[in-house]
Amino acid sequence: MERRDERRIRAGVVGAGHMGQYHILVFAELWDVDLVGIVDTDLEKARRLAAQYDTRAYGDHRNLIGNVDVVSVAVPTDQHLSVTRDLLEAGVHVLVEKPMTLTLEEAKELFRLARQRGAVLHVGHVERFNGAVQELRKIVERPILIESRRLGPFVPRVQNDTVIMDLMIHDIDIVLGLVDGEPRRINAVGRSVQSSLPDVANVQIAFDTGTLASITASRATEQKIRTLAITQPDAYITLDYTDQDIQIHRRAAQEYTLNRESIRYRQAAFVEHLFVHKDNPLKLEILHLVRAARGARAGEPVELAESEDLRSLAVALEIERMIREGRGETAWPEDLPWSVRSA
Repeated sequence: MERRDERRIRAGVVGAGHMGQYHILVFAELWDVDLVGIVDTDLEKARRLAAQYDTRAYGDHRNLIGNVDVVSVAVPTDQHLSVTRDLLEAGVHVLVEKPMTLTLEEAKELFRLARQRGAVLHVGHVERFNGAVQELRKIVERPILIESRRLGPFVPRVQNDTVIMDLMIHDIDIVLGLVDGEPRRINAVGRSVQSSLPDVANVQIAFDTGTLASITASRATEQKIRTLAITQPDAYITLDYTDQDIQIHRRAAQEYTLNRESIRYRQAAFVEHLFVHKDNPLKLEILHLVRAARGARAGEPVELAESEDLRSLAVALEIERMIREGRGETAWPEDLPWSVRSA
């Protein structure tokens, strides 16, 4: 019997839809990872992809147990809990696409299980691995105003999730990570356009630090826009997620000129174009999972981004609830860090 190379990581993907196929492609390209299985309830689709990537097809995720070290879960959100729970119980390290679960309690349950089994549980907040976002975290200090726009055309495959869970949750996660404080007041409005769920939404978040954030998400806009702008005391910073580009605008001088006709204002400024190492964020995210799995195999403690993941989900769920119930404004609990803790 041929012995398996213990240095290699065995990977599987559950869900062969649009997002799942991106995960399949990344795993297949990693030289030290073996893609050992693709799972989909549409077994014929799984077989076609398995033939393309020289791997095996399954109709049930439980067939992967015992054959994989890591798995990407890219199934519809209402299946995240059951699929991820089965894998974690078997000690498999899991990357589950966002939104993590339908409720905060379900998310807490999965993190409890991950801790009990010593398994990695990573949530697919892929923008965290965008090179521009990683550089941005190094230069943002005391933000005054954050303006985020994530706009694009409607795609029928995402109509079972609101625009909050489909798009805005990325920006909620980034904004919460940039502000050294907690939300204290939220205003939210939204409306359906192409589906029965909100397709357009705007949210304002006031933090206890004084930072104000305005987040707009739309899947009813024909131009695809992914931008973030930050005003802080010494600079105005703009980020384009798609191009992974950052510009920093700083004021150099300003003056007023008075004559008989008018008062003229002139401002001199300089723009710093920040170099960003550009790579595929999903590839970096999956490499993060693989490294964590290797560390766990070597006996290193498993680190979970539990508080960050739960906080982003909690805020997104509250925004969904506000829009659904027609409540324009809510005060966030003073004990936010404790309200999302796992028991």
